[in-house]
Amino acid sequence: MRFWKWWEHLRAKVEEADARHRSATAHDDDAPETASPSERGYSVANRPEPAAAVPWGVRVAAEAGWRLLVIAASLWVLGRAISTVRLVVLAFVAALLITALLQPTVARLHKHRVPLGLATASTALCGFVLLGLVGWFVVWQVMDNLDDLSGRLQGGVEGLKRWLLNSPFHITEAQINDFTQKLSDGIGFSSERLTSVGIHGVTLLVELVTGVLLTVFCTLFLLYDGSRVWKWTLKFVPAPARPALAGAGPVAWRTLTSYVHGTVIVAFIDAVCIGLGIYLLDVPLALPLAVVIFAAAFVPLVGAVVSGALAVVVALLAQGVFTALLVLLVVLAVQQLEGHILQPFILGRAVRVHPLAVILSVAAGGLVAGIGGAVVAVPLVAVANAVVSYLLRRHGPQPGEPA
Repeated sequence: MRFWKWWEHLRAKVEEADARHRSATAHDDDAPETASPSERGYSVANRPEPAAAVPWGVRVAAEAGWRLLVIAASLWVLGRAISTVRLVVLAFVAALLITALLQPTVARLHKHRVPLGLATASTALCGFVLLGLVGWFVVWQVMDNLDDLSGRLQGGVEGLKRWLLNSPFHITEAQINDFTQKLSDGIGFSSERLTSVGIHGVTLLVELVTGVLLTVFCTLFLLYDGSRVWKWTLKFVPAPARPALAGAGPVAWRTLTSYVHGTVIVAFIDAVCIGLGIYLLDVPLALPLAVVIFAAAFVPLVGAVVSGALAVVVALLAQGVFTALLVLLVVLAVQQLEGHILQPFILGRAVRVHPLAVILSVAAGGLVAGIGGAVVAVPLVAVANAVVSYLLRRHGPQPGEPA
């Protein structure tokens, strides 16, 4: 609606300028084309400036165009800078998310007269120990069920092969063997590639350990001294914009806290429901799959699809087509429950983001920073949406003024 009003206003301005131009040149148009410049009422010296001869719409487009180019260049430079220090940025954003999850507990303990340092240390220690226990549990379950899963997968592959041979697709055993051989050749490693992958894996491990340590330290300082860090950050903002950002800060923090808490609750419900369903269907690795579903829920839409597909594939290879279809029905039912009931009720409309914005933000975050970028993209978009809405309301028309 605002765009349409702006467009109508621009059209009125253009028509007004054209009318003035036609009235000013009406006398000149009545003169014969062969008349000299002095006979037509003007000379070369009093011709209008070139800028004045440019149509109004073109001038507006040019003004908007160079400003958009400046904004695009600034965003490109910012993106390049973030990519250069991607590990530090991801660690700090992950610390913000963990702080948003743990800060209410610290505030509650401090309210009951527990010293702030002790409340911060105990809450952070319990949180990180819980995360470590979850990771250990997943590894333990996978290693404990690996032999059984390997046998079931081998039987599932043989059953799938027999089904393809007897299917109406007219697939021969030679074609299956040829496809299997090509797949084996495609994923095979030479000694050079194995060495390269090993070096790359060591680099990733070092980056992972560094990121985890940075996240831990940032989380501790944000839990203990977050408000003072925010006040110090406001000193770098120009004075006229400082009151607006000071008011937008609490709005952004409430949005982030609500998003993280709501996502954790929704992810837990998804993991419990889907994990219980695949456990009752006797699918192996039900508990590790439930943990994977819980972790994947932090990447909206995409994570649910990937984790659900993983559960269906495991059920297909281990139990057959019928069980896989039942698992697919369970996953779809839980996702429908999440999309239509859990997210609107738990997250609320204030922190919800349009599905198109979710897909685009997840894709952009994944391209810029991989899996970590895909995880932090949506909460950042939700916070940005809340801040922009607050600033628009703050600078909007006051009561009694025309909109």
